[in-house]
Amino acid sequence: MTTFDYDLFVIGGGSGGVRAARIAAGEHGARVGLAEEDRMGGTCVIRGCVPKKLMVFASSYRTAMAEARAYGWSVEADGFDWTAFRGKLDAELDRLEAVYRSGLATAGVSVHDGRATVEDAHTVRLAGGETVTAKHILIATGGRPFLPPPAVAAGALSSNDIFRLEQLPKSVLIVGGGFIACEFACILNGMGVEVSQYYRGEQILRGFDGEARGHVAEAMRDQGIDLHVGTDVTAMEPAGEGTRVADTNGRERVFEKVIYATGRVPNTDGLGLERVGVKLGRRGEIVVDEWSQTSVPSIYAVGDVTDHINLTPVAIREGHAFADTVFGARPTKMDHDLVPSAVFTRPELGTVGMTEEAASEAGPVEIYEASFRPMQSAFAGRAERAMMKLVVCAKTRRVLGCHIVAPQAGEMIQLAAIPIKMGATKEDFDRTVAVHPVMSEELVTMRKPVRTA
Repeated sequence: MTTFDYDLFVIGGGSGGVRAARIAAGEHGARVGLAEEDRMGGTCVIRGCVPKKLMVFASSYRTAMAEARAYGWSVEADGFDWTAFRGKLDAELDRLEAVYRSGLATAGVSVHDGRATVEDAHTVRLAGGETVTAKHILIATGGRPFLPPPAVAAGALSSNDIFRLEQLPKSVLIVGGGFIACEFACILNGMGVEVSQYYRGEQILRGFDGEARGHVAEAMRDQGIDLHVGTDVTAMEPAGEGTRVADTNGRERVFEKVIYATGRVPNTDGLGLERVGVKLGRRGEIVVDEWSQTSVPSIYAVGDVTDHINLTPVAIREGHAFADTVFGARPTKMDHDLVPSAVFTRPELGTVGMTEEAASEAGPVEIYEASFRPMQSAFAGRAERAMMKLVVCAKTRRVLGCHIVAPQAGEMIQLAAIPIKMGATKEDFDRTVAVHPVMSEELVTMRKPVRTA
């Protein structure tokens, strides 16, 4: 009988890997090792969701103080102190990393600080050159920002670099139209930076509901973000303290900083996966089955490295399901259907289920939609508008999708996702008594469809 150093060795200390390690060791008694080459906590905790959301909070106070004056408060914003904020942000990330490490230690996981690669189906090579063996190997190395070579050569920044800025630039160009690009455009604009955004597609936030995309784009422009769609960079070169950028519309401008947010790629380079027979997709993602198992039976993968749904809660669920299946005698498949998500623009976009475009291709639908000025901003004289939208199957009456553009849309969509996941019909929504006066009451008061498709 073969004896292994570990029952499980995890490569990657982000959300998915840490959850799998903790559950396998702490709940199911497995001998677990874990290697992380950077900081414990991965993209979400160190250079993604958590610091980004704290930046969202910080960027919102300029508008909040202006609104406060409309409500009778005597307040003045003296300007945003990035240095003070950055110091507190770094301290909070240090605290969270320590929490992750403490959780692993309590569960009995052996942590190896350094890079690890796969030698064979049961062997991992650590950064120091030594090897360890494991009955099962889990790859949870996440993803990284993609920058095209010309952008790298010109000194453009990635989304990772934003958290490490020594000072805020006076002007910035953000290239890209996905949720990361749009979120940072709103964040930096709220902090007082002059923001331009170029996206080569016809509308930002590709893959989201078309009506919601347009609503967010209009709101961003109203806030002063110089958003240009159908526009791409053709050349960049240093210009004094900044970068001169030429675009496809024939313009040239100088920006203090250029940030590329043009997508992310799975972190599989140099791990030795193809050498041992692990199948990769065309973008370098690890191909797995419904049990997170790769083409090599002893090797599994979870999270962004599989490029399924690149969201932290999905990685956590996949990691937990893997541990329960392999070590807990509780076969569990991750359910990737009807996963809610939020885009932390200003206002936020919350979404779950099918877009109008996708649903109408699948069959006849009814669209219920309301667009209005929220009470709080209307009283303050602000033009901000909210949107609530339900996509309903005309035959079964099930609510197929919900899309919200409004302040705190992320909070609202989490709750709306529950009845939709349970299979609620439009009549179930109609039977629910409204809470008044709140924005989300529109979800249960829309009685007539605005259109069918």
